[in-house]
Amino acid sequence: MTSNFRHVALIGKYQASSAGSTGDSSRQALEDIAHFLERQGCEVALEAETASNAGLTHDYPSLNVDEIGARCDLGLVVGGDGTMLGIGRRLARFGTPLIGINQGRLGFITDIPFDTYQATLSPMLKGAYEEDLRPLMHATVVRDERIVFEALAMNDVVVNRGATSGMVELRVEVGGRLVANQRADGLIIASPTGSTAYSLSAGGPMLHPSIPGWVLVPIAPHTLSNRPIVLSDATEVAVEVVSGRDVSANFDMQSLASLLHGDRILVKRSEHCVRFLHPQGWNYFATLRKKLRWNEGGS
Repeated sequence: MTSNFRHVALIGKYQASSAGSTGDSSRQALEDIAHFLERQGCEVALEAETASNAGLTHDYPSLNVDEIGARCDLGLVVGGDGTMLGIGRRLARFGTPLIGINQGRLGFITDIPFDTYQATLSPMLKGAYEEDLRPLMHATVVRDERIVFEALAMNDVVVNRGATSGMVELRVEVGGRLVANQRADGLIIASPTGSTAYSLSAGGPMLHPSIPGWVLVPIAPHTLSNRPIVLSDATEVAVEVVSGRDVSANFDMQSLASLLHGDRILVKRSEHCVRFLHPQGWNYFATLRKKLRWNEGGS
């Protein structure tokens, strides 16, 4: 049996431990998937941290992320959306396609249930899949005209106050034009991918992944007329910290920068996209129905 993907990398939860039931189940899952891939004619490697955490360093070749990007035709991510966010940002510049297998609750971007992965992956490995490109956000923190922090985000860039401090005041510009000075607990700049994450819980709309836009969502604004707004992702968004204590910027909630008054967070569309592969017939709305427990009302 021949696969369209000759060299496949397995990437698992970084936080999984090789000791205890969580580690044992993760190791077993990775071993099962690796054996399945080998039967499909694939050469299998493990991401180095995954191999170490699962205790599989002697069973398969271990590759770091750059080596995966240079050598592998496909990344198979076993875990949840957080795992996919982390590896997706790092592999985007290589154009490596990614498939997500979810071991727990169905994810928005790790959308293949573990108990059906063999039946789902078999046709995908032969080329029967749908490709889904998700542009990344490129964010910089500028202080005294110098870049002091830089990060990519797939979901969102969030500027917010400290846990015990009051509101922050943020000057928001889009395309060099002033939008407003906003007093709030913070501000979310979310991509369509991130519109179903923190942005959604803060009252923002869901954006279909095909929309080339972002949503700007204030967190608990002082003025209730400050509402979410959808923007084109072709324009740069600038957020300046005017006042507030313990202000920080989060990027996908996985990296953090502490901010000072006068700091500017500049967000623009990255030149890189994450390449997701879904089963043929994949339906974004079906994912929403299952994940958000909507009344399906049909197939």
